[in-house]
Amino acid sequence: MKDISSTGSFVDFTLENFIYVDKTEYIPKLLKLKRVFISRPRRFGKSLTLDTIATLFETGVEPYFKGTWIYDKWTEPTYPVFRLSFLNLDNFSIDEFKSELNSKITDFANKISVKGYVEKSEPENSIEGLLERLREEKRQIVFLIDEYDYQLTSNINNDDLYKQFQHKIKRFYANIKNKWAIKFLGITGVTRLKDVEIFSIGSDINDITNESAFSQLIGFTRDEIKKYYIDYLKLAASYENKCRVEEVTDAQIESMLDMMAQNYDGYCFDEDYEKKVFNTWSVNKFFQTMVGKKKVQFGEYWYDNGGLPSILVNYLKTHELNIFDYLDKNKSLKVTDDDFKNPTSLTTINQNVLMCQTGYLTLRSSLNDSNIIALGIPNGEIYKALNKLLAAKFFKGTIDVTNDANENILDVGSVEDIISLLNTMVNTVTYDAYPLNSESSVQNYVKAYLLGAKQNVFSEIHQAKGRADLVIETNKRRIVIEFKYAKDETEAKTKLNEAIEQIKTRDYGNIVPRKDELLRIATVFNADPKVRAFTQYKFVQ
Repeated sequence: MKDISSTGSFVDFTLENFIYVDKTEYIPKLLKLKRVFISRPRRFGKSLTLDTIATLFETGVEPYFKGTWIYDKWTEPTYPVFRLSFLNLDNFSIDEFKSELNSKITDFANKISVKGYVEKSEPENSIEGLLERLREEKRQIVFLIDEYDYQLTSNINNDDLYKQFQHKIKRFYANIKNKWAIKFLGITGVTRLKDVEIFSIGSDINDITNESAFSQLIGFTRDEIKKYYIDYLKLAASYENKCRVEEVTDAQIESMLDMMAQNYDGYCFDEDYEKKVFNTWSVNKFFQTMVGKKKVQFGEYWYDNGGLPSILVNYLKTHELNIFDYLDKNKSLKVTDDDFKNPTSLTTINQNVLMCQTGYLTLRSSLNDSNIIALGIPNGEIYKALNKLLAAKFFKGTIDVTNDANENILDVGSVEDIISLLNTMVNTVTYDAYPLNSESSVQNYVKAYLLGAKQNVFSEIHQAKGRADLVIETNKRRIVIEFKYAKDETEAKTKLNEAIEQIKTRDYGNIVPRKDELLRIATVFNADPKVRAFTQYKFVQ
């Protein structure tokens, strides 16, 4: 089997014999547009996409592109390529940023021997001078810019520094607009900001973020995984079905793809809402982990390896998220097409649009059928990641479900221990910002806490006779909790009887597959400001 790499260098894939998912058929389409911008979340493959284009222009198809779609179709001559990643430039000092950007421009000018180039004090003047000298020499370059918005997203909570970077970056992009010396311009980033010149009136840059023709340029399709990762799919299916690789059936491979899709698929960047992709980082890490551990493990690979970008970290410091919007993985969240389609400022960006741009939500409707656009959680990995993110945001102190012996209370504790744990959970809520003012709010906060603690939690589990409020699956147990909400202790006693009767009548928890132990708990949250605790509870046999 070929090895799997997460490198952003195209040449590495050839030299090290890594699996390369061939996306070269998109490159001629990009070149026809001449200037393109595409937004994608971090760890999706933006850098590799740019590096593939760079390598093709720098070297031609020999020796690195043998076996790819474009090998016998490429007719362009070689061009110098100016690769510029804003991730490699200072994001907290405007002077350092200017100095480093100037150095990058000057180093490139010297590398390709541009006559008459003189570095200026301001980088926007340096780049303008470089492009003018190239025009005079009748020379063209390919200009590739990765993570153009890094300095801005890093300073969303620092108004002064944000404005300084905004001014400088805006002038820089203004001075590369409509320049003959640029044969092809490719820009990537996470956000789509009107604070810079990229999306201004008169810009020659084509925003292809949601164009159907490029919706699968970055990300893996199901067919691509099946084609390029077939050996890994067979190995995963053999572990899952406890059989030899040569015994794996097509149906078992499709079943493994189905499970992978539940966890890592579902991202849609298609304006027509037809084409979807898997997260490339998660797919690679899933297979790498499977080989290393010799078992199938659907981890939260994207979130644990850079899926929490600085923009979202900084946004959460000064903005309150509506927790209820993200606790239901099937819920569709509505935004106007103006909010979604039009570039905006980080200071006024719609919360759900930001969550979409950073990878926590994705399209759930066409961009062309209505003035309202639906967004939703793409897959199981992101649902778990969201709950970890929200738990860290909303709860004070450490999220923990273990006892002094480091045992999972949910797995070994008594009913009293579990109620005590529930009270610990609700005591971690910041009441001023997030009051527990309804049965659903209590249920949702408990669910968020447990998911943040990496427990297997399900809400509103459907059975023939009704839906249980909360179901927790541990190694040994199935715990069913029916919540009620009361304004005082007198009401709490009455509500407890309701909860008990509901569990008995609807026989919650008796579903297949069975667990060694079934704990069914009726409990009532007393919302009296002097109490704010689960005061009434009963184990229901």
